[in-house]
Amino acid sequence: MLKIRLSMGGVRKRPIYKIVIADSRAPRDGRFVEKIGSFNPLLPKDKKERISVEAERVKYWLSKGAKPTLRVSRILGEAQIMPMPKAGNNPLKAVPKKDRKKADEKEASKTESPKAEAVKAETPKADVPKVETPKADVPKVETPKEKPKKD
Repeated sequence: MLKIRLSMGGVRKRPIYKIVIADSRAPRDGRFVEKIGSFNPLLPKDKKERISVEAERVKYWLSKGAKPTLRVSRILGEAQIMPMPKAGNNPLKAVPKKDRKKADEKEASKTESPKAEAVKAETPKADVPKVETPKADVPKVETPKEKPKKD
């Protein structure tokens, strides 16, 4: 099965990607059929050089059954070669990981409390007010203290 995907190049901390047609079983940076463009994520989005794609070759490979990966379909959508894919549902994407954990703990406590409330609601409570009964005078019994042992 053919895929339109990114192949990474460049140096450390300065990536540049080739947009290639490759067999889905081939390694990411390995063998490919054809290079059809490039993508430089370090350039600003408004620069023309950020994405360069051969539109006719993309359309040709799409007609042959090549499927773009999600990232490549977004890149091709930005270049207006194909429609932009719909956005995924990840509402926590912009929240830092440590804050996500705090939110998960809060949700866990919220999910436990309705269960506890449901159990309390099921058990009927008597609406009878408590009447304090006088306690009988019970004599205090003193316990004998232990005598210290002499060695």
